[in-house]
Amino acid sequence: MNETISLRKFADIDLNDPFFDSLKEDYPGFEEWFDRKAKDERKAYVQYTDNKLQAFLFLKDESGEELTDVTPNRPACKRLKVGTFKIDAHNTRLGERFVKKIMDVAIYIRADEVYVTVFAKHGGLIRMLERYGFNMEGTKGEENVYVKNMKSLSGDQIKDYPLITTKGKRKFVLSIYPEYHTRMFPDSILKNEENQKYELIKDVSYTNSIHKIYLCSMTGVSQLQKGDLIAIYRTKDDKGPARYRSVVTSVCQVEEIKSPKDFQCVEDFVNYTNYYSIFDTKELKDWYNKKNCVVLKMTYNVAFKKRVTMDYLLNELKISPEYWGFFQLTDEQFSAILKKGEIDENIIID
Repeated sequence: MNETISLRKFADIDLNDPFFDSLKEDYPGFEEWFDRKAKDERKAYVQYTDNKLQAFLFLKDESGEELTDVTPNRPACKRLKVGTFKIDAHNTRLGERFVKKIMDVAIYIRADEVYVTVFAKHGGLIRMLERYGFNMEGTKGEENVYVKNMKSLSGDQIKDYPLITTKGKRKFVLSIYPEYHTRMFPDSILKNEENQKYELIKDVSYTNSIHKIYLCSMTGVSQLQKGDLIAIYRTKDDKGPARYRSVVTSVCQVEEIKSPKDFQCVEDFVNYTNYYSIFDTKELKDWYNKKNCVVLKMTYNVAFKKRVTMDYLLNELKISPEYWGFFQLTDEQFSAILKKGEIDENIIID
């Protein structure tokens, strides 16, 4: 049985689990530290697969504290510390999902930076951190200190994740049916879906991932380019009129656009799409043979706090495209949608 990432008390996590053996070896006093956290009723993010611990993440808000135990020292700021982070060595996709969790918390506390200390021998973890914008900026004893700046952009959209700039970017709306939307964007499910959340959402790579792959044959989607911004529009369900049940829920940024002809064979197509796609292997093979199939790979940057209804698009923004499946937005319309969606302003670096 797979479980989603959960926040659990240290006291409810078995320190004798073999998962912790390497941490005990790397950090003398780890058991004492763990016991102190348990007594303080602190919590950590964990994930189990078939009742086996696969990942452990402890985060600490160190805002306002100068870092004097690292070289060079770092001045006080709004700072999130990744206190302890371990993932099963054979589960790299899980690592990505935990990076997403780190970023979610960093945005929530409005962190200026996030840092983590890592031994050089943990090459896989370091490569993953570097992919998402952590840079080595010092040392702490025998460990290296990796820092992610949450206030500036590098120009590499993967390293900059979850931050985006809207300047000079094309903006579009992409419609997705409710049954697909719920599985792809669990942070964006509607309130009346909450009771079904754990039935609707399975902990698979496309659900809690930073990256999303969506396949469609909608007119115009093939014109998308890397860096374009997409407002995800969940179409209506059977629980009410489209005016109020069709809603913009989140923003993604285009990574790649492909078509079946970009792949040498169906196996290559399936290998590329199946990590982040909501479709199974048989469905993917069917898509490979579909006319006008477009493969859209995106980063999932932000979920709205407030859903933006079709009614608002029609009446306030005067948006009434000929085709609601896919259409372009003006800069002003996109900005208004972001404001109405009450996204955290720290995500936009303009």
